[in-house]
Amino acid sequence: MPADTANRKKANAYAAVAVDPDTGYSTPGAFELERIFWHGAPKFSHVNEVFPNLYIGDEKTALDRDGLEKNGFTHILNAAHGRWNVDTGAEYYSDMDVEYYGVEAADLPTFDLSPFFYPAAEFIRKALNKSDSKILVHCAMGRSRSASLVLAYLMIYEKMTIVDAVAQVLKHRCILPNRGFLKQLRQLDIELAIERRAARDAENGFDKSK
Repeated sequence: MPADTANRKKANAYAAVAVDPDTGYSTPGAFELERIFWHGAPKFSHVNEVFPNLYIGDEKTALDRDGLEKNGFTHILNAAHGRWNVDTGAEYYSDMDVEYYGVEAADLPTFDLSPFFYPAAEFIRKALNKSDSKILVHCAMGRSRSASLVLAYLMIYEKMTIVDAVAQVLKHRCILPNRGFLKQLRQLDIELAIERRAARDAENGFDKSK
């Protein structure tokens, strides 16, 4: 796809983008994505397993050290790291057998969470690749920041579309990333679809430049 075409599509976050003609998949527009969350989800709880050994939780869950140990959590990703957020950090768990990763993010539509998509996804992947590991991804409420990072993981490493990733999480937990994060996840969906299509073309020996 020409660079100028990709840029034009990136600029319009409210229109669906046909990113993979081979499969017929289109990345939904931002409003269409928001509507997916209106169909309801399980009743609220502090923490939920949304994918095997991958949990989304809130501040209460993260601060409950006894509960974390009792439930066997081995990794914690705090998407609200920092003094003015959920101020835990590695030192809070220093006497526990827990690996910690912090992302200092604000739950604002203007905050650019996208630079953390790949590093956070890599932390989750490494945790899940270890036997008997359980990872908690949390923010303050477990609905926006943490959910966005989990969705990015599912898209990057589990090769789900944004629609499939959202559906996977909503089966288990009520989430609602803010509109800015949804736009960023939507752009990630477009980029991943283009990369995977290019990889398929390369495997099939199809060179679009010729």
